[in-house]
Amino acid sequence: MTADIEQDEKAAGLRALLSTRSIVLVGMMGAGKSSVGKRLARRLALPFADADIEIEQAAGMSIPEIFEHRGEPAFRDGEKKVIARLLETGPMVLATGGGAYMNGETRDAISRNALSVWLKAELDVLLRRVRRRDDRPLLKNGDPEATLARLIDLRYPVYALADVTVTSHDVPQDIMVDEVIEALTRHLAPPQSGDET
Repeated sequence: MTADIEQDEKAAGLRALLSTRSIVLVGMMGAGKSSVGKRLARRLALPFADADIEIEQAAGMSIPEIFEHRGEPAFRDGEKKVIARLLETGPMVLATGGGAYMNGETRDAISRNALSVWLKAELDVLLRRVRRRDDRPLLKNGDPEATLARLIDLRYPVYALADVTVTSHDVPQDIMVDEVIEALTRHLAPPQSGDET
């Protein structure tokens, strides 16, 4: 029971520190942005949005269909607009697609309205997770491992610009949520007097 009260107090403390800012989860496909994001939103009593789902609803088709019929550039343009719109609606937890944070305008919009959290996962963790689903357009070629490795090389230096980095590893999702709350609280909390030793 005490652990639940402590979790509630930490969540309430983070909510106060966030004020009107949202939390935006960035990282590779399979890093856990949606699953961790839903639980984080519930813990913080904030709305949750998944940018990919919002894009599908706006386009009236699935992401694989958008890639197939309109191409990746059209998808990325829609993604940028949807994320900008979501960020204007007030504090929430927002899970973004793996490529969203690569767009400079999107990064700027996130920086103005939110705190970014990079869920950083190693290649083997990502591979294990993405093999469970077959709806990832960027992995439709014959070698998902090579594709993921190439995307990691390209994207990790940009993801590193996020406000906070939390390692995504194989632990229960609620532990990941605790780790995100701790990292954001450390990032936002003013230093205590006496900490400067």
